[in-house]
Amino acid sequence: MPAPPITISSEFSGSVVAKGANDDFSAMILKHAGFQQIEDWHGRRHRLPTTTPVADRVAIASHAAEMLRAARYGVDLAPSLDTARMSTPANPLGHYAAGAALLQITDRIRSAESGEDLRRAVDQLLHPEHGVVERVREALEAAGWQIDDLDDEAYALADRFGFAAEFVSSAQSELVDSEDELRRVGNPPQSQTETRTHSSDPSASQSAALAVSPAAAKAEVVSAVGTEFTDARAAAYPPRASGPRR
Repeated sequence: MPAPPITISSEFSGSVVAKGANDDFSAMILKHAGFQQIEDWHGRRHRLPTTTPVADRVAIASHAAEMLRAARYGVDLAPSLDTARMSTPANPLGHYAAGAALLQITDRIRSAESGEDLRRAVDQLLHPEHGVVERVREALEAAGWQIDDLDDEAYALADRFGFAAEFVSSAQSELVDSEDELRRVGNPPQSQTETRTHSSDPSASQSAALAVSPAAAKAEVVSAVGTEFTDARAAAYPPRASGPRR
């Protein structure tokens, strides 16, 4: 009975996942193409980093499918990831760019493999100045102000947005100082001797050197540049303090 095909598809969040590569050789091909291997209670699967630009997701997925087929594996490649069948991938959420970005954060949270991975993903939500929750609070507050400006008679609606902003602020207060606890999630206590031993030995994942496809290397460079640009912009334009509500 022939083995089921390896499926390479794009999740609703935009993350690209390869499933069905259960033997070491097909797994090696996917890692060579630029996928990261994940093994948990769901089994073995491979995923592209969520920070991979859309065009590079398509290029890497198509390249991986070509290599697998050349090695005589059956491959079920999603049409949205096939360079031979499309020119520009569609955004599944249309013009809701903020919702699409939040879905990517949710996918990072779900795929976290350690407390530190989880903390970094959740920081995108809870950062006191630049996190999603703070941006939502500011947007709700601004909507209330704008309603007041546009229509003096709509004060009840403006108040509803103001109350919603206060609820979000309460949620922020509930999760203040959760960073250290998140970092420890899933990590059993270690003695000082064990900690020194682990810190002195480089991990296997850090010392491993794998060849990657040109598209995968490009994706890593673009991701790094994007992070530096975001940090620089945040430093140049500090957040404005909210004025008193009229």
